[in-house]
Amino acid sequence: MLYTFSQADYPQAELDSYFAGITAQDAVLLWQDGVLLALKYPDLFSHCQADCYALDLDLNARGLVPLLSSKVKVRSISMAFLVELSEQYAPQFAL
Repeated sequence: MLYTFSQADYPQAELDSYFAGITAQDAVLLWQDGVLLALKYPDLFSHCQADCYALDLDLNARGLVPLLSSKVKVRSISMAFLVELSEQYAPQFAL
């Protein structure tokens, strides 16, 4: 399943619940204001079993690229790669 997060603010309990169900066969995508989650909750992503991605256009638009640490398990991706992800994963869960 592809989990997409587009908002910067989710209750911690809600995020914990979603991430508890994410497996190594899933993927997590941060886009729009959701890219801020990688900086707000780095521990959540470092413990995530799935591959985690953030759309490079949204990271650049918010000036976040220099702030992403190598410790944060979120990879910056292009729009073309996002299309590939959406083709690979079904169903998709948008939040």
